[in-house]
Amino acid sequence: MTSILVVDDSLFDLKRAALLLEKQIPETTILSASDGQEALKVIAEHHPSVVVTDLQMPNMNGLELVMEAQSRFPLIPVVLMTAAGSEKIAAEALMKGAASYVPKKQLAVDLSAVVSRLLGRAREKSHQKQLLNSVVEVTFVLENDRALHTAFVQELREALECREMFSENDCFRITTAVDEALSNAYYHGNLEVSSKLREQDISSFEKLAQRRCCEKPYCERKVRIHLSFREGLSITISDQGPGFDPNSLPDPFAEGFAERPCGRGVLLMRSFMDEVHFNEHGNQVKLIKNSPSLTSVSS
Repeated sequence: MTSILVVDDSLFDLKRAALLLEKQIPETTILSASDGQEALKVIAEHHPSVVVTDLQMPNMNGLELVMEAQSRFPLIPVVLMTAAGSEKIAAEALMKGAASYVPKKQLAVDLSAVVSRLLGRAREKSHQKQLLNSVVEVTFVLENDRALHTAFVQELREALECREMFSENDCFRITTAVDEALSNAYYHGNLEVSSKLREQDISSFEKLAQRRCCEKPYCERKVRIHLSFREGLSITISDQGPGFDPNSLPDPFAEGFAERPCGRGVLLMRSFMDEVHFNEHGNQVKLIKNSPSLTSVSS
């Protein structure tokens, strides 16, 4: 059942808002809290669909609650109940992430309508998350375009955070490794621009890459990305270049390797992922990150 959390240190205002919502939005459970600190405990335990909060409260006010809720529960919208004299703090709360506001003198007219709209959006986001989490394997075939690759990396990070499979830091590390692998597929794979040229002259390296983006066969090549979420995360990135000999790669953990102008991608991939495997042709890399639950069981 849908639940709404009402937060107010005034028992009269809390009951008034709760009764309005209960009457005008059927089949809804109304939860309550007297300040921001108590509200965070209720949110963590019950995960309400919407939070409706007063601004002026002891211990933790509405602005502080908005900021903390945005950080810890970003998918739960927060609606402010504002009183005369609180316009400035209300504006700041809206800038910090509050979804909407209703003046207390307009509660009877506007509160249920505002909350109903947000409930619809919350359900949509919940369904989107369910659909996303139901994906087990998916393949993307992308044009050899760095802007497109960057957009993919951003979408991947949001998808990983939504799945709540890895910590926020691990999501950042995973997508950093993926971005490095895509960069290698773009420059060294499909465009066949040597890392040795980059070491010698970065300007010539970039100019050659830009020119080959418009020349055949380089401009016609694509990058294939296969994601699998079976027992963790597996990402296979393939380019259509001639490849290289993976055995020629130096040890990225050898002394002095990190000081080199090239090879950063391999170092980051091997540092951030649990496994990194190249195929024998050197035009495909498989990055594996084990599920934290599996890692803890095995240890």
